[in-house]
Amino acid sequence: MSTTIDIPAESSAAAKGKAPLIGITSSSHVKGGGYKKGFAICDFLLRLGAVIAALSAAATMGTSGETLPFFTQFFQFEASYDDLPSLQFFVIAMAIIGGYLVLSLPFSFVAIIRPHAVGLRLLLLILDTVALTLNTAAAAAATAIVYLAHNGNPSSNWLAVCQQFGDFCQKVSGAVVASFVSVVVFMLLVVISGLALRRQN
Repeated sequence: MSTTIDIPAESSAAAKGKAPLIGITSSSHVKGGGYKKGFAICDFLLRLGAVIAALSAAATMGTSGETLPFFTQFFQFEASYDDLPSLQFFVIAMAIIGGYLVLSLPFSFVAIIRPHAVGLRLLLLILDTVALTLNTAAAAAATAIVYLAHNGNPSSNWLAVCQQFGDFCQKVSGAVVASFVSVVVFMLLVVISGLALRRQN
């Protein structure tokens, strides 16, 4: 007389059902890492563009100056950025921003290699926000002066000078445009960092 003992074995369907779960988890992890790496690459390229815009704005404003070909015995008609404190502030601020962007490039490159580094991304987000505030203040201060140079202000007897100092106004206007390009890039950098940190959770 024989006794048969049935040993419950895991069905092949159940065994097959477990394998895709591992694949799905791994694929999701890789997909998330791909998004973060894409954000990091965009961050690095945008910083390169912001470096060019910020340093161009500072250099253009710093070299702006024009002397009219006629003068009197006591007066020489000259316009330069260092005649106005707002434009001096603009040059200093944009130079600081350009220096910060250059120093931030290695950190941005590290974020490409290590896209899951939360602390590095958070640091860049904080510093970019501070730089954005400084950049906006400098651009706004210079914009007010450039507007007065082009249009004047009859209420305060401030005459428009761009008809006489055309080259000077052209340079300072270009510097202001470049500074606002830098502002837009900083806004994009802050948004990218925020999205990258959001996907970390």
